Amino acid sequence: MIAIIDVCGVMEILFRREKADMFNKLIDKATLVVAPDLYITELTNTLWKYHAAKKRTKNECLELIKDGIDYINVFVDTKEIWEEAFLEGINNNHSVYDMFYMVAARRHAGTLVTNDSTLAAICKKHHIQVCY
Repeated sequence: MIAIIDVCGVMEILFRREKADMFNKLIDKATLVVAPDLYITELTNTLWKYHAAKKRTKNECLELIKDGIDYINVFVDTKEIWEEAFLEGINNNHSVYDMFYMVAARRHAGTLVTNDSTLAAICKKHHIQVCY
């Protein structure tokens, strides 16, 4: 089984929130964990916000970023899927950032791991497996 994880999903794991165990179990069963390469930018920016809000130290954020990156086995080049993500953004009236994850999940016939209820609903509508 292939898992695609977005930053909302990995934040659940990194911060040991409510869905962390469920998400971890799915990732542990996966033969491959995939994310679009924008994942690194999104994860880094998210943790920068935690640091800016003084909710985490610089060193904590750096460690969490490294841990989050380590979850991924393969990064999909957004240059290869941008057009499909853009068109899905239009078709679903939803953020293209999120559509990169949906497209990666569809292309890999994988299960998307996310804590984003809107993205999960869109994926379900398109018959993409979701762990939400």
